[in-house]
Amino acid sequence: MKLADRMKRIGVESAFDVLVRARALEAQGRSVIHLEIGEPDFPTPAHIVEAAKQALDEGWTHYGPTQGLPDLREAIAAYVSRTRGIAVGPQHVSVVPGGKPIIFFPMMALLEPGDEVIYPNPGFPIYESMIRFLGATPVAMPLEESRGFSFDLDLFSNRLSTRTKMVILNSPQNPTGGVIPREDLEAIAGMLRDRDCVVLSDEIYTRISYGSEPPASISQFPGMLEKTIILDGFSKTYAMTGWRMGYGVMPEWLVDAVNKLMVNSNSCTASFTQRAGIAALNGPQDCVDAMVAELHRRRDAICAGLNRIPGFRCAVPGGAFYAFANVTETGMASKELADYLLYEAGVSCLNGGCFGQYGEGYIRFSYANSLPNLMEAVERIQKVSAHWEAGVLAQR
Repeated sequence: MKLADRMKRIGVESAFDVLVRARALEAQGRSVIHLEIGEPDFPTPAHIVEAAKQALDEGWTHYGPTQGLPDLREAIAAYVSRTRGIAVGPQHVSVVPGGKPIIFFPMMALLEPGDEVIYPNPGFPIYESMIRFLGATPVAMPLEESRGFSFDLDLFSNRLSTRTKMVILNSPQNPTGGVIPREDLEAIAGMLRDRDCVVLSDEIYTRISYGSEPPASISQFPGMLEKTIILDGFSKTYAMTGWRMGYGVMPEWLVDAVNKLMVNSNSCTASFTQRAGIAALNGPQDCVDAMVAELHRRRDAICAGLNRIPGFRCAVPGGAFYAFANVTETGMASKELADYLLYEAGVSCLNGGCFGQYGEGYIRFSYANSLPNLMEAVERIQKVSAHWEAGVLAQR
């Protein structure tokens, strides 16, 4: 027996591979600072945990509706309407186990072989993985550091074609932390409004932003709500990564397709976690504010520290919890440098090439770790920087 040929087209998340290698070093007695995994290091807020315990005690341990519990979908619709300034109802909401099904299911429902999908590069690797898996054609849009890791709008316009079936946006963005400016989203909306094309707007980090105004959503612009899929969830905002609960907000005709795929794969999302989700959205939000304030403090500290290291240049991200450092001046390839930092400095980070061809020349550091650990990581990198500094000086 052999695997189907389509399995050759599916990718993985390199963060988990790097984590395995880092854990192996720790098993040998090595000290490793983990800056590779995109996971908040904060506990799930107590009132959410208590809601889950209460739900278990009350018997929320059986099958629920495939689309999600009505009370949770009501809460999600109200939250999304309020935070995006749009009008959606529970009929537009699909609750799924994690955020990734809102990448996979709509793509599976919409894409045919030969369809083109424009996606951000460097970007979350699952975008390209799923596009290729389904036989569609990935069209990479490079994110430009000089534009705050946003698109070149002229290039975007040029890459649109009659075969463009979907455009993926991610703001705030993984791995760069970039936030697409409102005026850029308005321009993109103008290019897409009259096209037979759907937008997958990955807004999983929308609450983790550091500007005076929340990030804009392309769904806010005229004519775009009916052709936009908003991806959001609980993992990042409420430190609930292990709870596996995300959701999509989309036109009703697409909700029906997602429901069919859900019932054929997962049946439903766990009922007691959904009860906890209601508590998350309707309960106190000071826990989110405190987490974002601490991440803001860490962002400023690690970016300043990385910018003091020879060969490093790190733009200050507008959101999420990643510092995407330009390391081209070290003279080392991204993977070579990431491996060197792991094995020689005990700092586990990700090669920017893991996120696509335009990530080469960068290293991603997740600052979802304590401030003392982040400063220790910077110090360790500084200590080993002589390795590439000498090489760069020799080249000159």
